[in-house]
Amino acid sequence: MFTTARPTVGAAVDDFLNRPSEPRQPIEFPHDVHVGKNVACEFCHEGVDKGPAAGLPSVRTCMICHEAIATDRPRIQQITALRDKGLDLAWQRVYGFDNEDSVRFNHAPHIRAKVECATCHGNVAEQTVAQRSVEHTMGFCVNCHNERQAPVECVICHY
Repeated sequence: MFTTARPTVGAAVDDFLNRPSEPRQPIEFPHDVHVGKNVACEFCHEGVDKGPAAGLPSVRTCMICHEAIATDRPRIQQITALRDKGLDLAWQRVYGFDNEDSVRFNHAPHIRAKVECATCHGNVAEQTVAQRSVEHTMGFCVNCHNERQAPVECVICHY
């Protein structure tokens, strides 16, 4: 008899094939709207140009604009209510490596090398909710490094 620790057979197959499930986000974030208004990724994803991880937008970051913009919209009212309660958005990372204890990735050198966010994250401008649209396999990364004549020594990413 086959039993699974996953809620569905599909989830068990995804786990077996090492395909990550889509994380549940606290609210829908309309990337398409923000990109359409020329809001740079770095504005909401603070620190991406200075360190390894892209920051996930805090309520404080959202309120920089939404203290005055679109305050009547239900999504903004949800964010305002979180602020008023002293809570933050519990975002789930969409991207990461399955074995993060042996693979490291640093956003900062990629930003300095002018690698577009869409190279690794897909066309976020068309997404209403962030989705994993690019699989970060070793082959994907090595191909990009080769195309850009970037280092491919193992210790660059593995330690």
